[in-house]
Amino acid sequence: MTLEARIPSSSRKKTAPTAQRPGAPGGNSNQHSAGPSVQHHDAHALHSYQAAVQLLQQAKYEKALVAFEKLLGTAPPALAERCRMYLTACHRQMDKTKLEFATPEEQYDYAVSLLNTDYYEEAREQFTTILRGHPSADYALYGLAVLDAITGQVEECLEHLARAIQGNARNRYQARTDTDFQSMVDDPRFTELLYPETP
Repeated sequence: MTLEARIPSSSRKKTAPTAQRPGAPGGNSNQHSAGPSVQHHDAHALHSYQAAVQLLQQAKYEKALVAFEKLLGTAPPALAERCRMYLTACHRQMDKTKLEFATPEEQYDYAVSLLNTDYYEEAREQFTTILRGHPSADYALYGLAVLDAITGQVEECLEHLARAIQGNARNRYQARTDTDFQSMVDDPRFTELLYPETP
């Protein structure tokens, strides 16, 4: 398995940072309020919206999904837009608990899709799960090395990349042209990994 599924970082779809994603751990609870732009709208719709958000915060995703969908039909435009955002969050959390993969390569492709859309912690979880069951999966190690480089974890990047190259020498050549390692190019240890001195 190689990284053909990866897309260049310059063409990745950007999403909101983790702390700003609906339902993300560590997010600011104040972001769940409807905000001043919708305070003057129908009080009942606002109350229903706040109740649905509370269900989402309590990880009652199915109930929250039903509540947001019901609200969509009657909510003012500003609330409706927020409902759509949280509906996506509900679907995402529900899918997360139902995911099953036929092969580690299939799980890897899913991890790459998370990485490409900047869901870094979720991607790390998937790569790590692959390695628990398949410790020699060089493609998962490479994926972690890419993720480490993107998130500024230098030591972890070097370790994972070294193990990936040890498992499959093709990863060395892949890394030489992978722009996701841009933050590592000035580190002599990284250069040594990619261009080892030959006796």
